[in-house]
Amino acid sequence: MKSKRLLTIGAFAAALGLVPLALALGVAEARVSRSDLALFAGVVELVQQHYVKPVGTGELTKDALKGMLTRLDPHSDFMDEREFKESEADLSGEFGGLGIEITEQGGIPKVISPIDGTPAAEAGIQPGDMIAAIDGASTQGVSLTKIVRTLRGKPGTDVTLTLVRSTKKTIKVTVTRRVIHVQSVKSKLEPESVGYVRITQFGETTPADVRNALTNLKQQSGGDLKGLVLDLRDDPGGLLSAAVDVTGDFVSGGTVVTIRGRDADDDRTFNAPVNATLLPQQTPIVVLINGASASASEIVAGALQDRKRATVMGTQSFGKGSVQTIIPLNGHGAVRLTTALYYTPSGRSIQGKGITPNETVEVPKDQQIAGGFMLRESQLQGAFHTPRALGKQPPQEKEGAPGATAKTESAPIKIDLIGTEQDAQLKAALAYLRRSGGATTGTKP
Repeated sequence: MKSKRLLTIGAFAAALGLVPLALALGVAEARVSRSDLALFAGVVELVQQHYVKPVGTGELTKDALKGMLTRLDPHSDFMDEREFKESEADLSGEFGGLGIEITEQGGIPKVISPIDGTPAAEAGIQPGDMIAAIDGASTQGVSLTKIVRTLRGKPGTDVTLTLVRSTKKTIKVTVTRRVIHVQSVKSKLEPESVGYVRITQFGETTPADVRNALTNLKQQSGGDLKGLVLDLRDDPGGLLSAAVDVTGDFVSGGTVVTIRGRDADDDRTFNAPVNATLLPQQTPIVVLINGASASASEIVAGALQDRKRATVMGTQSFGKGSVQTIIPLNGHGAVRLTTALYYTPSGRSIQGKGITPNETVEVPKDQQIAGGFMLRESQLQGAFHTPRALGKQPPQEKEGAPGATAKTESAPIKIDLIGTEQDAQLKAALAYLRRSGGATTGTKP
């Protein structure tokens, strides 16, 4: 599968005159028509001869690759070597910058969520904020990779963002960059020996951090943890492997997530290990999600819901159900390519719809971001439509089971309230655990 992808990429590189790269990728034959190659070469020649200022072939090549891939869907992209290294740093949980997750809407970057404990969160940047300008320069039409590069910089330096909130209010915020050490897991013991674990993103250290948190909570409760709230709100996702490992802390064996791609070779099923759970099966769990819960967090929520191991509460999740494979190009950067779609254990697609809570709990008005609007995957330009379920349709994709109706819009919670004593959604989860009396409910697969 990988070699086939590399052949396709390498053939296009060879057409641009990058023979060393093509050879490095093992190209055996061209898969682009001669007329297409001639058209591309002709346009490159026109630019180089007649554009108002000189443009290097390398710059044109990178921009052409980036344009080709970003037009496919919201998540495919070409990364040069610097961007590739930066993406690796992101997943390792340490990088320089502001600590903000962004997407694109109408050619303008929009905040999905600031990461807890980072300069972005401390400066009051909120989910749904549109970044209209950076240091006075408009962001309209600028690629997300260039936006990210502009936002990043030497620790200790300042960057001024012009933000537009859905109230149409314009705000200028100056943020000081620093090295971001992402603490992906936070935990505390709530009254009545109920544990609270919040995952802010799924990185390389997240599975180990979750295990340490659960171990500490069990010790603090005297070995008798009565219940657990797993908070995945405002969690934009991360590594698939981390999501599978975390799910395996709560279920023994069986499917966590299924991947379906274009070819049968791309299809995979990821299972939880047998007898590796860290909580007794009778310990009730509530998973909290909202419109900024995406990707890996949706995999965990969907798996625990389908396996009837947890009750999912909150509001409809983001709906990012596609798989991106990062393919290194031997020192020439990498391609991030959408190669498959995620399905929950019951066969539900996450793409475009997300996870519907068993119990919808809206954010009270006094805890909502003023005028906040949570952008969803289905609203992104080029996003895939929700595919049909695998096999038999599960009940909540039929005629609307009670409590399982998807709500397309919901106001986001103020980030500084998440996990606090004032957090109404957390209070609802704790109340549910008290009412459950040790019983766990969930949707049937």
